[in-house]
Amino acid sequence: MNFETIKRMFGWCIPLLLSPFLSDAQGVLNDQKLTINQIWMMADSNNKKNQIQQLQVEASDAHVKVSKAERLPELAAEGTLAHVFPLPIYENGLFHTPAQFPVVSKYYKVGADAYLNLYNGGKTNTEIAASKTESALSSLKKGQQQQEIHYVAAVYFYDVYRNLSYQSLLQQDIKEREKQLAEINQLYKNGTILKSDVLRAELRLSKQRMLLTEIENSIKIAKQKLNILIGREDDAALVPQIGESETDIVALKQIEDYVLEANSSSYQMQVSEKEQELSKLKLKTVKANVLPTLGFFAEYMYAYPQIQFYPYALSLYSNGMAGLKLKIPISSWYTNQHKVKEAAIKLKQQEVEDEEVKDQVRQQVKENYIRYKESVQRIGLAEENIKQATESYRIVQNTYFNQLSLLTDLLDAETQLLQSKFELTTAKVNAKIQYYQLLKTTGNL
Repeated sequence: MNFETIKRMFGWCIPLLLSPFLSDAQGVLNDQKLTINQIWMMADSNNKKNQIQQLQVEASDAHVKVSKAERLPELAAEGTLAHVFPLPIYENGLFHTPAQFPVVSKYYKVGADAYLNLYNGGKTNTEIAASKTESALSSLKKGQQQQEIHYVAAVYFYDVYRNLSYQSLLQQDIKEREKQLAEINQLYKNGTILKSDVLRAELRLSKQRMLLTEIENSIKIAKQKLNILIGREDDAALVPQIGESETDIVALKQIEDYVLEANSSSYQMQVSEKEQELSKLKLKTVKANVLPTLGFFAEYMYAYPQIQFYPYALSLYSNGMAGLKLKIPISSWYTNQHKVKEAAIKLKQQEVEDEEVKDQVRQQVKENYIRYKESVQRIGLAEENIKQATESYRIVQNTYFNQLSLLTDLLDAETQLLQSKFELTTAKVNAKIQYYQLLKTTGNL
């Protein structure tokens, strides 16, 4: 059976056999293009800082259960097995031979005891409340960390996008400069221009190529940063996918609306409020140090022989007791004053810090709001500059090749046009990043 026969018989199933591999390959190709939302989802799942914060949340939740377990009775069991040495009795003094009192050499005891806290100044309830507050604080810090990672990921994401745009613009510019250099060489061969014009054009092209190398290196660095941030391999393929609507100008609400959002949603404010709440609970715990504690206790044991009470007996015996145990910490009445003062000062410090955080958030909202509007103005200015630079380049190019202007004028016009295109890309990216900064400050990123 030759190859052609096999192909005719089984050729129909080859696509089916290869379909899983083709779909995987297609998935890899599709994975190269990632939107900002996909980047954020990967960061939420794979970023190591987020994972650390998630473990902290889980640890805080576990600590709440530990605090609640303090309400349960304390139970303990114990056992003793010992060898009892002979009991010498010095009837005639320490320096005379003692008489030996007969004792049983084996001794053992087993027992159990329990203690149930009935009242300890409310410390247990306060500790449970503090644990719940710490758990809520950990969750808030996780959200705050997540937003910070979102913002950093957006910065890296748009850094890759900006440099890819630079790369595309510069590659097109190099192609045009190469055509132009060919035309200048032709003019030089015709004796129309000097050799210096050719050298200047070649120098300009060489600088453009070096700039392209720098941009390509910047792309590699930015991609590695982003890949590490979202938990991918350093050199994993990545192409930012940005729709036209994503670079559109966002219609901002009134600044007062953003301030109100920050007051209710800002993670900075919520974290500060929880820390202030923790300080209050710590002060409450310290104040409870002077309060008495009351608990129910019980214990029971078996021992052999009976040597605890007189007369002794070489028999197994048992003994138990139950009752209430009251403890009044008298020394705390004069040693706890400084602790209360320290905790009160720390609470006051936290209250001042909370006010400072509110001032900072309000200032950041206004600053980011103003900077975004400024970025929008820069976009309009950059678009107008491109129009003017394009027209200027067209005029200077025509006049140069008609021997009515210098090559330096043409090179300046080319540089200005390319720079204007760079500035438009930069303005759009900066506006987007500034908007994300505003969302992060208000707690909505």
